[in-house]
Amino acid sequence: MADNSKEKIPAPEIGPFVFPTLLAIFGLWCFYDGWLTSNPSMQEHQLLNRIGSLILIPWAILDFIRTRRNQKADRTSPINEETPKEEDT
Repeated sequence: MADNSKEKIPAPEIGPFVFPTLLAIFGLWCFYDGWLTSNPSMQEHQLLNRIGSLILIPWAILDFIRTRRNQKADRTSPINEETPKEEDT
């Protein structure tokens, strides 16, 4: 049987820029389908794609900026913010 005494490898963490990247990709896709495509079968979805691009692209930019600011703040903050508290006895 399998040896359970070995340590299990933890799952990798998702990077902080995955969500803004996915938003930007989907927003660009909607932008292309709503504003640039000349495919006649996509004309019925044109309004949805235009609205989607107008929402998703600014959201991706805003989320990217917020994530970048949070990363900079985490780097500049002291590592040990929690100091042991002395309890009065």
